[in-house]
Amino acid sequence: MKELKIFIIDDDNVIAFLAKKTIDASNVSSKIRDFQEGSDALAFLQEFCDVAEELPDIILLDISMPIMDGWHFLEEYAKLMPKMSKMNNLYMFSSSISQIDIERAKNNPLVKDYIFKPLQKERFLEMVEELG
Repeated sequence: MKELKIFIIDDDNVIAFLAKKTIDASNVSSKIRDFQEGSDALAFLQEFCDVAEELPDIILLDISMPIMDGWHFLEEYAKLMPKMSKMNNLYMFSSSISQIDIERAKNNPLVKDYIFKPLQKERFLEMVEELG
């Protein structure tokens, strides 16, 4: 399998660190890029939207971030999607157990699934399988 590109968009450094460790422990060849702000990830995606090799296969998106939360990110991401040269699987990645958040994420066509923090190795391997 080729090297997977994974974006972690989360303002919590500890959660991002733990997710990276989990991904590394899965022995899946991957290149991980993390962003503390949704706006930084969007800027990267806009800059490289036509360079498939730079685009992620998997995005883990936190809901609650200070400047641009996950919902606002999704609104802007939807506008960018038609220009992107590669599709990816985007997962809401949250500690929120709010049924409203879970339903909102699952009802968004851009969101593949809702994943609770911290990332579990088994769930990550399922995500890799879902890529096909």
